Amino acid sequence: MSGLTGGSGVFGGLGAGAVNDGFLSDAGVAASNAGSAVSVPFAGMFQTMIQQTSALDQKASQAVTRLLNGSGVEIHDAMIATQKADMAFELALQVRNKAVGAYQQMMGMQF
Repeated sequence: MSGLTGGSGVFGGLGAGAVNDGFLSDAGVAASNAGSAVSVPFAGMFQTMIQQTSALDQKASQAVTRLLNGSGVEIHDAMIATQKADMAFELALQVRNKAVGAYQQMMGMQF
């Protein structure tokens, strides 16, 4: 995650009812298209996941900055935002680790 360098943009989506933040929304598309001829390529899904992880990180940074400035953000909203960003980062890291492991395993095969 990035530091506390937040922007001064409009901050939203951290309320208790904001469960659908869009993270991995394309993964459902890939799963639903598994039986059809059209599917989402892995690179596209991974790129979308990285972009959404970055967006969650920016929201978390903004939340913490606004909390420290006293701009009306509750502490539990800032904590939820930071946990979402942390979990998204951990998921992206694990997906990357699995992809690198699969690549290394394939390179180790002898034909």
